[in-house]
Amino acid sequence: MSVITEVAPQHWQSACSALLDQKMRFLGLYASHAEGALALRAMFHEQAEPVALVPGERRDGDGERCRVRPFAEVLCEPDSGYRPGCSSSPFRVLTCSSAEGSFGSIVHRVPAAVWDEREAHDLYGVELKGHEPMRALVAHPAALNDWTVPVTGQGTNQVVVGPIHAGVIESGHFRFHAVGERILNLDLRLFYKHRGLERAAQGASLERAIKIIQRACATDAVSNSLAYAQACEELLGLWPTKALALQRTLLVELERLYSHLNDIGAICAGIGFAPGAMAFSSMKERALRVNHALSGHRYLFDTIAVGHATRLASEKAEAAAEELEALRSDAMRAWREVLFNASVQNRLKGTGTLPRKIAQRLGAVGPAARGSGLKLDARTFSARLCYEGFVPLLPEDPTGDVASRMAARAAELPATFDMLKELLEHVAHPPALLAGTEETAPCSPIGVGVVEGPRGQSVCAVESDGETIERVHLRSGSYANWPSLAYCTAGNLLGDFPLINKSFELCYACVDR
Repeated sequence: MSVITEVAPQHWQSACSALLDQKMRFLGLYASHAEGALALRAMFHEQAEPVALVPGERRDGDGERCRVRPFAEVLCEPDSGYRPGCSSSPFRVLTCSSAEGSFGSIVHRVPAAVWDEREAHDLYGVELKGHEPMRALVAHPAALNDWTVPVTGQGTNQVVVGPIHAGVIESGHFRFHAVGERILNLDLRLFYKHRGLERAAQGASLERAIKIIQRACATDAVSNSLAYAQACEELLGLWPTKALALQRTLLVELERLYSHLNDIGAICAGIGFAPGAMAFSSMKERALRVNHALSGHRYLFDTIAVGHATRLASEKAEAAAEELEALRSDAMRAWREVLFNASVQNRLKGTGTLPRKIAQRLGAVGPAARGSGLKLDARTFSARLCYEGFVPLLPEDPTGDVASRMAARAAELPATFDMLKELLEHVAHPPALLAGTEETAPCSPIGVGVVEGPRGQSVCAVESDGETIERVHLRSGSYANWPSLAYCTAGNLLGDFPLINKSFELCYACVDR
């Protein structure tokens, strides 16, 4: 259950700093209305870096590799008192109200909060003292100085790409400041669609709102909707049964599989390596067909519900496992072709480097963070899923470049295939039971859910009276990583940007929420 602490405006900055001094990790910040005043909420979680060799595995006393806890063993436990996954400290939520809507900025301590504060300013009119200059993010002023970083000097020029692109993608505007072909700075302008999903969810029932939240992004539909469901269940005092936890873990890993296959293929396409692009594109399609066979939807829509499970086609689990085993063999073979192709690796190494310290300061998550050497993965504290003993695996040489981000995804594939093979043996049929009530947890006004998606952690905060939504805020892995993409573009050539962009493979729709 989240620990919620109310602080006065004059203590907002010091309270946030105190949590950071306690080694708490910033998860996100958002604005809300509270009894005629404006409020800020900041979310934190304690996350120590784990030490291990292989994701989800450890070495036993004889040095042999073994899984910490087989899923079959989990199923044998009684639901009474059952807590799947690893132990987890509670989320910390700092909340602060101000009738004037004025607060002190925390970006001097938490650079990762820059976008969060800019969004709160644009959407709610929050004044953040010390955040200078306050450049527009969601709002789209006409004057360049209102949203771009000024770049001057002899020979500087601007190259504008988007928001309408040659490919069939969402709207995104990239304004490069360059000298010749060398990029000095990149300004991003996203938030074009203004779909208003968070506002549309207000007043809806907890069950109805998940239909809205999952449509923030198709390729993160499971991660986003599961983070929302976990937030709702936390504020209701519910805990998943073992069967429900297993089913949800299966769905998250199915989403991770096809996404990683897609992203590796996209990087290959970014350098014109057609064999790799075509091979991984084909394998992504096969993974999507497995999704459809098991759930009835290629992108796993409507597979997550608040407080209970949806039905999966357990009769097709055996065929799905056979297809995934064949897919595993093909994926490992294709990855070796990419890994040992000297011209491919030469093109990837040293391009778009995100140093470890910068990744940490900007709050990078997912493969982008692990490619820079940060052992950050929400699966290490996902107590509501079946990831007990899980530890992230870094690439062999996590230098933070395109090659490292690609290798971070490839390193996760074997563990994902292993988990899927075992999970498919335990697909619940009939569907998993309703989540059991955690008697020790009273209803909370704010629930927080965090799920490690393919691009990083999806964080969702839900404010509710237990029946209808008062405020919901979704912060996806893509949202967290856009500033890191902009940073590591500087110093590269204009021709490198498509490759750097594909190495992050971030979602535009996640910010158009």
